Formats: sequence, structure tokens, C-alpha cells
Amino acid sequence: MWSRAMKTEGIEGTERFLSPGKGRGLRATKHFKVGDLVFACPAYAYVLTVSERGGHCECCFTRSAEGLSKCGKCKQAYYCNVECQRGDWPMHKLECSAMCAHGENWCPSETVRLVARIILKQKCQTERTPSERVLTLRELEAHLDKLDNEKNEMNDTDIAALHHFYSRHLDFPDNAALTELFAQVNCNGFTIEDEELSHLGSAVFPDVALMNHSCSPNVIVSYKGTVAEVRAVQDISPGEEIFNSYIDLLYPTEDRIERLRDSYFFNCDCKECTCKSKDKAKMEIRQKLSTPPEEEEIKQMVMYARNVIEEFRRAKHYKNIFHCELLEICELSLEKMGSVFAETNVYMLHMMYQAMGVCLYMQDWDGAMKYGEKIIQPYSVHYPPYSLNVASMYLKLGRLYLGLEKRTQGVKALKKALAIMDVAHGKDHPYITEIKKEMEELK
Repeated sequence: MWSRAMKTEGIEGTERFLSPGKGRGLRATKHFKVGDLVFACPAYAYVLTVSERGGHCECCFTRSAEGLSKCGKCKQAYYCNVECQRGDWPMHKLECSAMCAHGENWCPSETVRLVARIILKQKCQTERTPSERVLTLRELEAHLDKLDNEKNEMNDTDIAALHHFYSRHLDFPDNAALTELFAQVNCNGFTIEDEELSHLGSAVFPDVALMNHSCSPNVIVSYKGTVAEVRAVQDISPGEEIFNSYIDLLYPTEDRIERLRDSYFFNCDCKECTCKSKDKAKMEIRQKLSTPPEEEEIKQMVMYARNVIEEFRRAKHYKNIFHCELLEICELSLEKMGSVFAETNVYMLHMMYQAMGVCLYMQDWDGAMKYGEKIIQPYSVHYPPYSLNVASMYLKLGRLYLGLEKRTQGVKALKKALAIMDVAHGKDHPYITEIKKEMEELK
């Protein structure tokens, strides 16, 4: 536990400050060059997603090819070794008891599971933690006054689920405090992802949450187990504010502004949103059409694209839908949008990415490769430098090529992934070691 003297230690090379027009923020007090680790932040609380149980350690999130040991009581949680099992027990015992009590009916959302752990942590951890060097969990913004009816209803549903699944095993604060905590987690929670951007779990990192957003960020957040690492992707001078991106940066300005307003309750006025320098390329219209589309036709197609993206997102969660049906949604929408949009248009790329994911699930490797090859070059143009989205696409393509015995193309794609990951993850990251090992085995 941290001593009182360490409470105000802060993060070396940075300082918390009041950012004009943005509120609290983080700025550099020294120079950081591209690839430098600005700071690392252990998770205040975290949960492994249910679908990854058995493949990753519940405590450290390490991926294990040699099998993990499972909890003898609930038989649901898996661990690398005894040390990890003991380390996770203070948190896991809460879920372990609840899972045993509810059996097959145990199904809280990931957010509910995370909030339960935060409540438990707050009860046993009264000192400031290593995750709160510049911002405490209690200081996280909740934006309660900005929540609409739909968000308030979601909060109420989550609170009801928390009581249902954990009331026998945990003492709760009052409903007002729970409402605030859920709002804080929804606005400040992070998704932990692997090297291919597959979802591993959810966490809160208070110090990381202090950084303000930019659509042209100068840092990127990647993960080493349950630790968030913040690395520079642009040179940062002393006195400069440190900006992270809160959202996927593929989309045009209007879409990004709408997403930021809906999820984070602010209007972005960053350089990219002001000058809209990438919007034309992102919204590319198909060339060599006998009659160029009218502005109204383009607007209608944009509306269709947004609707089909939302339709597909919902369809993925339907219990009775087949993957071939999901692929059909992708193919039909691509055909329709392709009558107006170029293949490099971000709405086309979005549905190609979804189609690639379905093909990978169905083990249609050639289909997945076909979509990946169409995606990778436009991704490299639309995303900022050192993007994890571009690295993960090169990585997926590289592994697909190798699986299809296209060795030269596979190695080339993996090298391009590594060039980005060296900066975004750091040269000593286990993911980089794994990829280099894959390449060594080819020799």
C-alpha cells in the first residue's frame, strides 16, 4: 500500500493542469520522442471477458498455449499458476460465490462485473492506489446532468442486475452513489484488447482517463496484461498537452463529433475536426460512373450506410442468427453502397471489416484474405501514423498468408505490423516476441 508521502508523487515527465476549454488535462514537462513510454498505469479494477475464460489467465491476462489451472470451487476462472490464483482471490472470491449461487443463470454484463469489483476494492483500499497518481477514481467525470432517458434506463438496469447477482455477497452504497459510479465507468472505462484488437476485458485506469481527446492524438494506449502503457506517436515538447483518442478514428468528422457528443458529452474542436483534411478521401465517391451521383443521392446512401452498420451491430447479438446470414448482410450492403461509394470509402471499409471477421469465424481463409487485401491500403491512408488498427490488419493478413502458404507475402505483412507495434507497444512487448518467434519458425 502506498505511503502518504507517495500520494502526491505524480507521473514523472508530466503534470496535471487546467486545459483551456477542456477542464483537467495532462501535459508534458519534458520532451518525449516517438515510441517513448510516457507512463504506465496498472488497472484500478478489471475483468476478463467471459468468452476468453480458459484461454487467458484471469489475473494477469497472459495467453497460455499449455493450459491453465481452473478454480476448484466455481470451475470457471483459469490461472497461469498458484501465484496468479492467490493474487486474484481477493477479487475473484466475490464472483466465485455469486457464480456458484446462481449456476447457469449467472449472466451479469461486463460493466456490472467491473462495478462490483470497484465497490469491493473501494471497501478494502482506502489509500490512493498506483493507478491514481494524478487522478483518483472518485474524481472521474459522471456527466449525470447530461444523461438522456435511454442512458438512465441502462443505468437502472445495471443497478438492478448488480443487486440481483451480488446482493448476497456485497454491501452496496445507496442508489445515487451507484448511479454515479455506473455513469463514471461508462464514460471512463477502457476495453483491453490483444494484438489483433480482439476484446479481452474491461478496466478502469484513472490516470489514463485524465488525458483529453484529440482526433490527431500524440499518444496511443496499448496493454501489457492488465497494465495500460501510454506511448508517444508524435514528438511531444515540454508544455504541450498530451492527447489520447477516445474513439475509432476511421470515420469522417461529422460521425466522430456525433460519437464524442453521444458518449463523452463534448464537442471536439481539434485540428482534424476543424480542417476536415481527410474527409474527402474518407467519403470517396465511385469514379467513372456514367452519371455522377447527385448530392441528395449521396446523402441518402450515407444514411443507408449508417443504418446498415447499426443493423449489423444489433444482428451480431441475436441468438438465432447464422454467420452465413451475417455475411449476406455485409455482401448485400457492399453491393448497394458500391453503386455510389468507392471501395476506399470508410462505410465500405467498415462492412468489409465486418465481412472479414465473419469469414475468419467461418474459417473461410480465402474470403477473409480477399477482404483484408482491400482494406489495408485505405486503412493506412485514413488512420493516423502508428495506428493499432493498421497494425492489427497487417498482422491478420500476415497470419492468413502464412496459413495459406503465401510465405513471402506473409513475412512482408508481419514486418509492416512489427514496424508499427515497435512504436505503439514497445520493442520488448510479449506480442512482438511472439510474432518474431512465428517468423523465426519459418526459416
